[in-house]
Amino acid sequence: MMITYKSAGYLHLSLPRLLETLGERDRVWLWHNGDDEATIEALRPFTTDSRVHRYHHSRENVKLREPTTWLWQESSARFVSKVDDDCRVAPGWIDTFADAHEANPQFGVVGSWRHPDEDFRPELAEKKIETFHGGHRLMRNLWVQGSGYLLSRDLVDTHGYLGPQESFTGYCIRLARGGAVNGFYYPFVPEDHMDDPRSEHTLIHTDEDLRQRMPLSAQANGVNTVADWTAQLVQSAAVLQSASLDPRVYGGWRKKVKSAQKRLRTMTGRPAQW
Repeated sequence: MMITYKSAGYLHLSLPRLLETLGERDRVWLWHNGDDEATIEALRPFTTDSRVHRYHHSRENVKLREPTTWLWQESSARFVSKVDDDCRVAPGWIDTFADAHEANPQFGVVGSWRHPDEDFRPELAEKKIETFHGGHRLMRNLWVQGSGYLLSRDLVDTHGYLGPQESFTGYCIRLARGGAVNGFYYPFVPEDHMDDPRSEHTLIHTDEDLRQRMPLSAQANGVNTVADWTAQLVQSAAVLQSASLDPRVYGGWRKKVKSAQKRLRTMTGRPAQW
């Protein structure tokens, strides 16, 4: 599924690339939020494409949870996924992840890697890279980003949908508590995150560009400048490569302390740290 919102500047790159990566039995579901005319016009040629199975237009920007639940409830596919409208997936990503799932039924969410090469820190990542059946390797982590992943449909049936206040990160951690093995396929399958100022396709070059586009993660973490947004992305990559694989770390009092620290930084005008 691809959810679109004020993304005309990227759709001509992200959606055709997604469609090019589909196999004969793969289908895309489209959900558009809002009434941005440029985005609606950019989408129009694709709404009748044979590879697009469903298209829904919400006049209100309902963000991510409702569209995700729509897919999970109404699709009968063996695997489900979401690709962000500002991301270009890599050729072959679906087949690679599906093969990994086939060989390893314990896999939950297998993800692409959206960070540039300079964010890779082998001294951190190598401790989390494991080899599984069929020679498939993951840099294990309890969660992956909510784009360019492949999630086993059986787990959705077992664990249900996103809770009212639950993020995709929280959902992945919930699956991990239930025994699922999550992580980033390794060697990394790249995903070009075009809202990263370091992407060759980015539209974010100045602080004003950032204010006009304002990615959800940047907004949630109190980011106001390109420098701060880039620093957050670098820090995010470091966290993914070093985060604990113990689900207890992300619940109870530890989670409350972390949330309080994040709120305090945001309230005082400092970008939140992951």
